[in-house]
Amino acid sequence: MDYGILTLMPIVVVIILALLTKRTLEPLIAGTVVAYIIISGWSFPTAWMGAFFEVASNRDHQWVFMVCALFGSLIALLGAAHGTLGFSKFLGRLCRGPKTTLLVTWIMGILIFVDDYLNIMTLSTSMRKLTDQQKIPREALSYVIDSTGAPVCALLPFSTWAIFFSGLFYAEDGIPALGYGSPIETFYHMIPFVFYAIFAVILVPLFSLGWLPKMGQMRKAYDRVWTTGQPYSAESQDLNLEDAEDGPAARISGNVLDFALPIGVLIVLAIWNGELFLAVLGAILTCMVLYIPRKKLSLAKFFDLVMHGFCNMIPTIAIIFFAFVMQEAMTDIGIAGYVINLVEPMMSAPVFPMMTFLLVAVLNFSTGSVWGIPAIVTPIILPLCFSIGANPLLTMGAIISGAVLGSHACFYSDATVLTSSCCKMQNMDHALSQLPYAMLAAGCSAVCYLGFGFMM
Repeated sequence: MDYGILTLMPIVVVIILALLTKRTLEPLIAGTVVAYIIISGWSFPTAWMGAFFEVASNRDHQWVFMVCALFGSLIALLGAAHGTLGFSKFLGRLCRGPKTTLLVTWIMGILIFVDDYLNIMTLSTSMRKLTDQQKIPREALSYVIDSTGAPVCALLPFSTWAIFFSGLFYAEDGIPALGYGSPIETFYHMIPFVFYAIFAVILVPLFSLGWLPKMGQMRKAYDRVWTTGQPYSAESQDLNLEDAEDGPAARISGNVLDFALPIGVLIVLAIWNGELFLAVLGAILTCMVLYIPRKKLSLAKFFDLVMHGFCNMIPTIAIIFFAFVMQEAMTDIGIAGYVINLVEPMMSAPVFPMMTFLLVAVLNFSTGSVWGIPAIVTPIILPLCFSIGANPLLTMGAIISGAVLGSHACFYSDATVLTSSCCKMQNMDHALSQLPYAMLAAGCSAVCYLGFGFMM
């Protein structure tokens, strides 16, 4: 059924409420209710609950919930054993000031390229205390981390992103006939055209070195640190009570191995078997073997911390859950078809890659469905690309770029929510402070897609 302009109303409600309240969960709930009122009228409670059950029963969604919760357990264990502190003190030898600290974070983000979840959670855990000591606002830390999560994974052929997108594109008629070889070999040829990911990664060192000005909420964050010395906003205070109770870091001894070994196991297992869930479990078991015999933690304290960290991630999981419900609602209301039909008359071969980038980005921002939207629109976009004579590599790069922009800029995407949660700050503080930089990278990308569209 075509709902016309009402198709856009749920996302408009979410954006307006989020900007007014600077909250994430409540606007998402309101947006899903509005969507199902439009779809089902007075019987919307049944349809709304049906979306709940659909999300809860989805194995991929269950995987996300469990990985996030178990990573909360791992973070709690690393903190209680002072492994995070030990690693921060080790890195502190390299981090001589705010600029080098952010650059070290950026380099580590590039090195941990296997998966954006792994990247975000590992970096935030290891760098948060160090950036606080350097009087760097959490907004800057979260921007650097989020800009080296999905963007880096989208540029390297050894990541979960490469596996997903190479398989997605290669399944379409016409792509194997291009003659670039296997799906991954075809992905190699797309990498130079994933412009948004390239610009997002390049902007980080420019920001870190002070060559890129502080804009919008980021400027306010730096002003706050300058005047009050507080790395996070007053709204984020409740999220940092445990850190405040730790006492001065100088009085606490931390062993770098208590951090490096569990995280090393995590990364190695993630690379070896490609399953982040099992990798997190392996890291937790490593903590048990490492901490309990050395009496860093008692057995009872160990399991208390596992449950405590697990429960700490419930607010994050709640936001991600309703983001998935929002995805379900926007799929049911037919936003992809509505927007594609809206822009299709404007399509021509030279502008097609730019329009594809903007289209996928808008749909991703509207739904928070980073991989779901590309899976929906690729079977429509690629045949249209071949029919009008647009460049297929440029178009596939545009699809990936749109997905990365959605992951990076949407304030209820899983990457944005995870980054703010692991950096212990309010989600909207992170989302709004990084938005000008995401839009700068998006603008540069759109110009490149338009320019290359005419040249290729």
